[in-house]
Amino acid sequence: MRKIFLAAALQLTAATSFSQDTLSTQDLRAAARMLDISFTQKEIDTMYDGVKENLAVYRLMHKQSLGNSTPMSLWQNPVTPGLVLPKKQETVKWNYPKHVLPADRNELAYYNLLQLASLVKQKQISSVALTKFFIERIRKYGDSLQCVISITEELALQQAQQADAEIATGKYRGPLHGIPYGLKDLFAVKGTRTTWGAAPYKDQTIEEDAFVYQKLTEAGAVLVAKFTLGALAMGDYWYGGRTKNPWNTKTGSSGSSAGSASATVAGLVPFAIGTETWGSIVSPASTCGATGLRPTFGSISRTGAMTLSWSLDKIGPICRSAEDAAVVFNYIHGTDGYDASAVNRPFNYKPTGIKKLRVAYARNYYDRITDTGRNEWKVLDAYRNMGVEPVPVVFPDSGVYHFNIMDIVISAECAAAFDEFTRNNIDDEMTRQEKYDWPNSFRVARLMSAVEYINANRHRYVLMQKLNELMKDIDVLICPTRGSGNQSAITNLTGHPVVCMPSGFDRRSGLPTSITLIGKLYGEASLLAAAKAYQDATGWDEMHPPMFK
Repeated sequence: MRKIFLAAALQLTAATSFSQDTLSTQDLRAAARMLDISFTQKEIDTMYDGVKENLAVYRLMHKQSLGNSTPMSLWQNPVTPGLVLPKKQETVKWNYPKHVLPADRNELAYYNLLQLASLVKQKQISSVALTKFFIERIRKYGDSLQCVISITEELALQQAQQADAEIATGKYRGPLHGIPYGLKDLFAVKGTRTTWGAAPYKDQTIEEDAFVYQKLTEAGAVLVAKFTLGALAMGDYWYGGRTKNPWNTKTGSSGSSAGSASATVAGLVPFAIGTETWGSIVSPASTCGATGLRPTFGSISRTGAMTLSWSLDKIGPICRSAEDAAVVFNYIHGTDGYDASAVNRPFNYKPTGIKKLRVAYARNYYDRITDTGRNEWKVLDAYRNMGVEPVPVVFPDSGVYHFNIMDIVISAECAAAFDEFTRNNIDDEMTRQEKYDWPNSFRVARLMSAVEYINANRHRYVLMQKLNELMKDIDVLICPTRGSGNQSAITNLTGHPVVCMPSGFDRRSGLPTSITLIGKLYGEASLLAAAKAYQDATGWDEMHPPMFK
């Protein structure tokens, strides 16, 4: 079987000294060295005809185009044997505060979702007026933050008018009805550009409505803008520039859900939708001071979203508070049956009973933080003051994560998702071409063996078992966001949900700091309840960048 997987590496190796039609046995020897394996001359001679036959098959395959939306037939499932999961969906009851319209309309920019919903429900403000208010803020501040790709004003006003008409007749859909929001611009929406943040696709239109957009439309939400993302979902550099951090516009927002985080924190929208493959919700949320929920893998169907990695891509809300994230997640989780990794699990959110939750903290990561005055330690104190004593546990890191599993898995899948992008030299149109940018990463991945990719996923299964075993007696695990070793890679590989939320400000840079809470698979309800309790006790989620007030 070894000969099959050598051919992909062979194609690029041979190109350096021979044409693909004059492959030699020496090419096989060079390709083998790249894959950390050796063959005798007799073995190479025996392999030679088979490698050429495989190459012929590859060439035939390359003549058949595969769109980015064409999936693999292998489906990732984060559930390991023995896990018992809830099955019954209970009614989630939202507490609408009694609120009056502020004398200064600018205060609406930082109202939470239930406050805005109360105003709309009570008809103190129309959806059209609220929509125009946020579009005006987007126009005022969007350029300075470089966070906007397109304003969907015509569509937004249609949706807002419909919301007002329905509410006037007593048809109220819930707390997102009539509320404006934004989408990361890798979600397809009919009649809009879907640029993926990358120059080769800046005029692309996809006549499809993404699942998450459909769910938000059903909830009555109003799409006002599509926000920037790092090109092809990496970082905060996109074809038009670099998205800025609202707390300091001389710095970037991080990414790749760059615009979604920046715009939400600056009060350009009440919330936005992001995606994560490896850090793309958590990193900009941490950098900008947002509350980002990366749900359990498969919690939300990815239909209509750009594919980067079939076994890693996840969709989640970026908000200003945990309860806002709970509201949004309640309406977008589930599946349409088209994403075979997506499921519909209960979300039984109850923002009470923090003392009933089993809370732990990652001792091995905390031990590295010798300055006990750091905000990570203050988080533990905050929970203790609530009557919760976090139990120290060892996060399964160095004992099982012996090599960079993530890099192998993500590289192979991303390169496959953008195979024709590389093969047809579309990558040359990308604005960034450095060593760690996608064009070069995709090229490097061409020399990866399928055997190593498969075995990396087998090691991944061991991680899934280890983390599920750790979490069986824990509802919430507190972990530093920064400097926590391989936590981000591991939890993305295992599919566990996390919420990242602000925890204060760095004494030197003045920028937001954050803390990450890790939950059980499909344990978003407990995770967000614990996050809300922390935010109610500390108020860091109520801090907003002064230049955008």
